[in-house]
Amino acid sequence: MGERGDRGDRGDRSDRGDREDREFKPYYRRKVCRFCTDKIPVIDYKDLQTLRGYISDRGKIMPRRISGVCAAHQRELNTAIKRARNIALIPFTERG
Repeated sequence: MGERGDRGDRGDRSDRGDREDREFKPYYRRKVCRFCTDKIPVIDYKDLQTLRGYISDRGKIMPRRISGVCAAHQRELNTAIKRARNIALIPFTERG
């Protein structure tokens, strides 16, 4: 029971360094912040067309890694969406 041989395949790690066995991930172009490129100074909570583009079909706010917005504009976007929800311009959840 104390031997290494009865622990399965854990001890054999010889195949880790082989590069030809690994699958290479495709290169994705980095997303750029739309608000930075268009030089939009402030994200307005009354601009529903813009805000709806950053809300999922379930009514959730999209994260930065999906939307491609920079950190500063993501914070502004979150605040604007929450303000629009509070005054009933945007629903909290979608019916489904």
